[in-house]
Parts: sequence; structure tokens; C-alpha cells
Amino acid sequence: MTVQELPGDAAAYRPTPPPAWQHRTDPAPLLPDPEPFRVLGTKAAAAADPELLLRLYAELVRGRRYNAQATALTKQGRLAVYPSSTGQEACEVAAALVLQERDWLFPSYRDTLAAVARGLDPVQALTLLRGDWHTGYDPHEHRIAPLCTPLATQLPHAVGLAHAARLKGDDVVALAMVGDGGTSEGDFHEALNFAAVWQAPVVFLVQNNGFAISVPLAKQTAAPSLAHKAVGYGMPGRLVDGNDAAAVHQVLGEAVARARRGGGPTLIEAVTYRMDAHTNADDATRYRGESEVETWRGHDPILLLERELTERGLLDDDRRKAAADAAETMAADLRERMNADPVLDPMDLFAHVFEEQTGQLREQAAQLRAELEAEGEAR
Repeated sequence: MTVQELPGDAAAYRPTPPPAWQHRTDPAPLLPDPEPFRVLGTKAAAAADPELLLRLYAELVRGRRYNAQATALTKQGRLAVYPSSTGQEACEVAAALVLQERDWLFPSYRDTLAAVARGLDPVQALTLLRGDWHTGYDPHEHRIAPLCTPLATQLPHAVGLAHAARLKGDDVVALAMVGDGGTSEGDFHEALNFAAVWQAPVVFLVQNNGFAISVPLAKQTAAPSLAHKAVGYGMPGRLVDGNDAAAVHQVLGEAVARARRGGGPTLIEAVTYRMDAHTNADDATRYRGESEVETWRGHDPILLLERELTERGLLDDDRRKAAADAAETMAADLRERMNADPVLDPMDLFAHVFEEQTGQLREQAAQLRAELEAEGEAR
């Protein structure tokens, strides 16, 4: 029976929930703070671990040089494409450092630096982007899922792995990274819903860098913040200054610890800025002005941390030089190895696709092998 079919005055009909209905979760504790959480430049900075700050600094400097070198490789034709994370290094480095060896990182295509900061060989991190050999590394060996080019599809995978680990009794946390553009994808919403229902040990880090390629955040969502989206799924939302390396590390660390002890997932929005274009194929001047970029340069994550370390007497010229020299050594090694032409085997197309090849793939592999042998005989 519809409302229109009800006897009497349909306008007086007021449906009410059944008696058993009640709030599943009190929304108040799940709401993010009104302003992004900060450490650097606040009273909280005095309690920050000096060794952690110095390690973050060294990784930020190395990360900035890594981004610059990778961008240069695209101009030299050694990389097909590179999505730079310049300006976002605090998020990348903190995400890598909060995880323990047994945990898993689920990066997006822009998160090569997070993979490198976790210990992945820089050349292996870029192998996929040069159009060579599958992912470029063994995900299980490094506990780093394949760099994900489709938006947000890595998020349900992170939830599945975290849920499976929990069912097996493994003490494992998955940290999934995504951009603000990825929050507009269905995979994002499905992942958060499953994670909250299952109380999976997974942390979602949204790097809100202002633009989904050329689309500003205001044209993607009308929510007060992306962190507010957490409440609708029944998990805490945290808002953090994504250029404050100490703050990002602290917020991520708290979320990882909460997930590990069975507290369930957390959605973290790190407010940052993409200093470079979306990729080397993008012209960012078509949708943003240089004055906006210059404003954000004053909130550079390296400068923020340098200021704090210098004021506390923890950073002198020798430490600066040591960090810069280590970064340059990494860049020189990356440049030299990427300038070497890779040895390609066309038969790799059929490797690591299925555990057991299908009949169609075996037929295609045999055809390619025959063509390669014929080509070799012709020479």
C-alpha cells in the first residue's frame, strides 16, 4: 500500500521508524576538528622527538631531489610520464615511516616517493612509468601493492587484505593512499563502507592537493571537508596540515595504532598542494595562477621543518649538507641506471598474468615465439 492509497487524510500520514531503530554510532566523536591539526610552529612542537624530526627532514630533502630527477628523466625521454609529488613530500614520507615491516602500503600513481621512502629501489619504483615490466617490483616482498593508475581501485584491495589479515589473526595494518579526485569514485565509497562494517585495520590517507587534474575540489564536493565523509560510514575523520611532516606522522601513527589494536579504520584528509603540474603532460597554467602557487611555496614542507629544526638548534650547515649530499648521491645513481637501455623480453607479456596460463594465452605466446624466432633467423 502506498501513501496515496492510505485511507483518510494521506497528508496526515507520518511514517516513524520501528521501535528497534537507533543510532548505530554516536557521530560526535567521529567528526574532524574544524581546523587542520598542526605541530610545527605550535607549542606541541616542543614535545616532538628530535631524532624523528631529523629523519623526516632527511627524507623530505631526498624526496624533493627524487621528484626533480624523475621529472628531468621525462624530458630526456627516459620516462614516459611522471606524476610529481613535489610539495606533498610530507604526506609521502610520513606514510612510509609510520608503517612497520609487516604492514602493507597501497599507493596511487603519484605515490612513488612513499614507496621509495619505505625502502623500494627508486629504479623499481619508476619501472612501470617507463613502460617496462609489469609493476617493476615484487609487491609481496616489499609489502607495497602495485602503483595504481585507475583512480581509487586500490582502496577496496586494501580493505580486503586488511580484513583477511584480521580473520587470520595477523597483526597487520594496511595504509591506502588516494588523491582528492579519487574520493569522487565509487571505489572510495565502497571501500570505506566495507572497512567500517568489518572494522578492518586499514587507514585511508587522502592527499587533498587542490585539484583532480584541472578540477578544483569545490567542483567535486560540497562537504565541509573530505574528512567529514568518514562520519557517514561510521569511522573517525581526521583533518591534518599535509605540509607539516610532524603532524602528518603523528595523526597517521595514531590511526595505525588504533587499527592495530582493533579499533577499526580511520579516514585522514591531509590538506596539501601540488606544486608541479598533474604530470609532465599537463599545462597547469590553464587552470591556476602563479600567484596561488607562490602562496603555497611559503608553506613548503621542507621550509616548515627546517625552521623548526633551526630554532631548536638541531639543524646546522653540516646536517643540511649531509642531507643534500645523500639526496644528490641517490639522484646520480637513479640517473645513471635509468639512462641504461633496459633489456626487454617480449615473452614477459605472458608472465605473471595468471598462475596457470589459459589456452588462449598459450596460443598467443606460441605465435609470438614463432614470430620472434623467424625474425631472428631472417637476420
